Amino acid sequence: MSPDQTKPVFSVFEESLTSYSFPDRFAFPFDYQPHPLSLLAVGKLQAHLSTQRNWQHNFGLSGDEKDVIGKMFGVLVVRTQEGEIGYLSGFSGKLAGGNQHDEFVPPIFDGTAQGSFLNEGMLELTRIGQEIRVLEEPCNTTDAEQILVLKNARKLYSVSLQNKIFDQYHFLNRAGTTKSLREIFEATSYKNPPAGAGECAAPKLLQYAFKHQMQPIAMAEFWWGLSPKSNFWKHGHFYPACREKCEPILAHMLSGIEMEKRPLEV
Repeated sequence: MSPDQTKPVFSVFEESLTSYSFPDRFAFPFDYQPHPLSLLAVGKLQAHLSTQRNWQHNFGLSGDEKDVIGKMFGVLVVRTQEGEIGYLSGFSGKLAGGNQHDEFVPPIFDGTAQGSFLNEGMLELTRIGQEIRVLEEPCNTTDAEQILVLKNARKLYSVSLQNKIFDQYHFLNRAGTTKSLREIFEATSYKNPPAGAGECAAPKLLQYAFKHQMQPIAMAEFWWGLSPKSNFWKHGHFYPACREKCEPILAHMLSGIEMEKRPLEV
């Protein structure tokens, strides 16, 4: 792994870490207290979020509460093959309308990339929807059966497109074993992956670490900004990984890694 490959993403701790104890086990991601090393990384990421000017995202912290989109961020403290200790930064979903930004790990699949089948697919869904709306206008005498045919076609196309998206997601673990998103969720009670699975910060962070042979040490996720829909999300507060989307994925990605005891375990 060359320095150029990690320069925009991997951040080395510049201060001495001699006063920090390293965790014996990786924190259970669904119920944890942030480790001091994670808090150190979080402080650096939050300082970056408060001062950077490379992109604009309305977190609602400047008094503009219109179209507020608070965001979940995460840090993963890692050890490189060369023995350097630093951290990776990630965010859930999109940030400032994009999937890729300097100093953050990339998405596992970037559907916004130019020429992506997803862009073309969304245009086709829009085209079908517009055709349906035109036929449904009061001035038209279109056969209702024709509209139904188009609606069914749109539904089938949408399901096909979603499955094609799912097929782009493949997750690594420490052993280098890869599993697809659909393979992971086939073992769950609801079988099919929920929309947005694989877009959370935790899987992105671990994927980058394993892809570049980094050892995960500690992780923490926090909410930044105002909450657009629910009072549950509080600015600057730490949160566990989500169970619906992340639990099956992280079960694969963290297999073979010794973790802290789960709550209620002896």
